[in-house]
Amino acid sequence: MPGELPERKNVNDDFKWDLNDIYKSTAEWEEDFKKVETEMEKIKNLQGDLVLSSEKLYSGLNQVMELEKVATRVFVYAHLSSDQDTRNQENQALLIKAQDLSNRIGSITSFMVPEILQLSCDDINKYYEKTPELEKYRHFLDNIFRMKEHYLTPREEQLLAQAGNLSESPENIFSMLNNADLTFPVIKDEDGKEVRITHGRYTSFLKSADRRVRKDAFKGLYSKYTEFNNTFASTLNAEIKSHIYYRKARNYNSSLEAALDDDRVPVQVYENLIKTVRDNLEPMYKYISLRKKILDLDELHMYDIYNPLLPDMDIKIDYNEAVEIVLKALQPLGEEYLEIMKNGLQSRWIDIYENKGKRSGAYSSGCYGVHPYVLLNYNDEFSDLFTLAHEMGHALHSYLSNQNQPFIYARYKIFLAEVASTMNETLLINYLLDNAEEEEKKKYLINYYLDQFRGTVYRQTMFAEFEKIIHEKVEAGQPLTAGLLNQIYSRLNSDYYGGDIVVDDEIGVEWSRVPHFYYNFYVYKYVTGYSAATALAGHILENGQPAVDKYLKFLKSGDSDYPLNILQKAGVDMSQSDPVEKAIGHFSSYLKKLEEII
Repeated sequence: MPGELPERKNVNDDFKWDLNDIYKSTAEWEEDFKKVETEMEKIKNLQGDLVLSSEKLYSGLNQVMELEKVATRVFVYAHLSSDQDTRNQENQALLIKAQDLSNRIGSITSFMVPEILQLSCDDINKYYEKTPELEKYRHFLDNIFRMKEHYLTPREEQLLAQAGNLSESPENIFSMLNNADLTFPVIKDEDGKEVRITHGRYTSFLKSADRRVRKDAFKGLYSKYTEFNNTFASTLNAEIKSHIYYRKARNYNSSLEAALDDDRVPVQVYENLIKTVRDNLEPMYKYISLRKKILDLDELHMYDIYNPLLPDMDIKIDYNEAVEIVLKALQPLGEEYLEIMKNGLQSRWIDIYENKGKRSGAYSSGCYGVHPYVLLNYNDEFSDLFTLAHEMGHALHSYLSNQNQPFIYARYKIFLAEVASTMNETLLINYLLDNAEEEEKKKYLINYYLDQFRGTVYRQTMFAEFEKIIHEKVEAGQPLTAGLLNQIYSRLNSDYYGGDIVVDDEIGVEWSRVPHFYYNFYVYKYVTGYSAATALAGHILENGQPAVDKYLKFLKSGDSDYPLNILQKAGVDMSQSDPVEKAIGHFSSYLKKLEEII
């Protein structure tokens, strides 16, 4: 019927990423798969001998890293192939095989850390002296010794690793249900044409100037999630129980502490973030009140907070125009950065448009030794321009880390991931505002910035608080029923949005469509990343090349130090509340500008 998405085979190759840069065929993928299986058997022979000498430790670590490098390549090819059409059974089979392979590697290499921990600090220092090449692994080894109390015996570590397939199940079930199995209702668009709601189109519908379209899309989408409310609750409950299982096994006081410790981020940073944002909700309330006033509504509903305040300025931007704008906006980052960006945009790093069965949303992914890849579902929306800039920020962070770090340190921690992406968005909005000549366009852009800030800092903090609450509920022995989850989520929306909005019943089930709740305390990093990027962008715009050099050094650092240390070297201290408060200060100043010119 009209309005349906195309099948992937009917999408022009120029608009699709080229996975041949990883493997030219499934047969080539199978060769590496078998190679990894063969090398896994050799890794077994290291057990018991790994730390007998500095040479054995160095050689053994090299052997394991090479194995994991190839295994990562195998996994990334499988997951990218699967995501481009989640209905494709052959690609699903590849992904299942790759996930199983990763878990087997985890099981086979589980002896490593317990054996390393047999060494004393004096032993390891002597090893560095005897085999200077081992210095490459110093940060890796320091981190192991730092977390000594949370590692178990070799047999226990093996059992934990073998449980990996089980712990991945909730997220896999959610992904299949959400992306492959759910079919949303058909509604009528602004012109009266029947169009089916999809993940990609839903965003466009909520931005419609036609309130009837917004309401129909909102009601239609959540009617499907309400239909499966209990299933999604059971799936999320299972995910949280897996987090609790691992935190108990590793002797942490809470799931939150366990999730943050790998980044060496204190729990207080997470808790202070929620407190800082809750202490500064007044600007959010003012914005909601202003939105209600500008839209001239007796009641502001949850489907009224995404549409532009100036509907006549609703801007559509095709992909090629978006590319040109992003390149101009990122010029403050210098030629080195821009040349890499141009190459990526021209070399099929990106899967651009939505097709049937394609994974929803957007992301950047990749493997060592190959350029990064970006998945988009570009729909000519103004927000898609920012998504392009955002995901290419991730991609260039990965590219520069891979080019400047050995495999073991190339994959930066998630705590740092949102800095590079948000930096690009920050420079983009600054560029657009600086070059907007019409007063109406300036209003539109300020409105867009405020909505993005609300969606990132306020909304993601609300998500972070939701995660904290539901983990604490399960840890206290309380079952997570659909009704309880809906109740908690609705109350948080009331708290964060204030009294000038109607918290519709449907919003209570919104948690069921958020994939990030399966990422184990991920979303708070959007807020810390946004705040850090706001500060760093200010440094670059004020200080020019010296600040750019520090920023590029940050992008090239990968995982070579702890995240808070890497950010501190770049010029931001995220252990304090100051960057978040300053970011909210920016929001307040833009809100004031909008009030003055409306």
